[in-house]
Amino acid sequence: MDTFTHELNTYLKSWMGPRDHRVRGWLLVDNYAATFVLTVMYLLILGMGTKEMRHQQPDSCTGLLVLNNLGVTLLAFYMFYDLVTAVWHGGYNFYCQDTHSAQEVDNKIINVLWWYYFSKLIEFMDTFFFILRKNNHQITFLHIYHHASMLNIWWFVMNWVPCGHSYFGASLNSFVHVVMYSYYGLSAIPAIRPYLWWKKYITQFQLIQFFLTMSQTMCAVIWPCGFPKGWLYFQISYMVTLIFLFSNFYVQTYKKHSGSLKKEHHNGFPAFTNGHANGTPSMERTAHKKLRVD
Repeated sequence: MDTFTHELNTYLKSWMGPRDHRVRGWLLVDNYAATFVLTVMYLLILGMGTKEMRHQQPDSCTGLLVLNNLGVTLLAFYMFYDLVTAVWHGGYNFYCQDTHSAQEVDNKIINVLWWYYFSKLIEFMDTFFFILRKNNHQITFLHIYHHASMLNIWWFVMNWVPCGHSYFGASLNSFVHVVMYSYYGLSAIPAIRPYLWWKKYITQFQLIQFFLTMSQTMCAVIWPCGFPKGWLYFQISYMVTLIFLFSNFYVQTYKKHSGSLKKEHHNGFPAFTNGHANGTPSMERTAHKKLRVD
């Protein structure tokens, strides 16, 4: 593994330059092996856990879900607030910001972005809750791709571009996560669930986030400031994959579902506008078919 890490570091140094010395000694950041092993463990638990739960009763995990989502919401709010205030008071340039400016501001951004990187490990719990609750329909390619890739991508960010232009996507994503995880925390409480109506708009919000992040990244390509262009091109490419996958999710989940309800109503079948069908609230009947995407 050490040989692999050395070869990887040599390749990345030729592509993006030397690693940033300011994060030396930080938890999980020094060696890629830890992040790689954690990702492999995540995928193994996903595979083995899904197989094992076939013979088990689902666990509602209500208390743990509420606690986990509340914790992630608070962490996301802290990251968003600290990033925005640091960037605002530090005079970061929106169009392009190099990784070496005012030392105090850069150190603040690096500290918060480490928590952002670490939060991607915490978010593995989303998948584990799906497994325990036997919500296997929620474990899609998009879900696995997004969760597994983000932890690894942000390891590289922390080692090569831990501040500067990297702040924007993390800031925006943290704000989206405040909205998203607060929703999922509330939806874990059955008494509150019928009053939640904004799930559809979370995906729209996420798509806006990706477009804004890609646009802001392009600004640094058009008006360069010394921020590594290799990372900028990668960021744009990754945003394209997320836009494609999230757009497909949105169409499959909301547009086709809406079309099918209109067709049933047109053909003389009620679209359950009274909120009930066979004794089950329509919101609950359809909610389990709507995939969670985060």
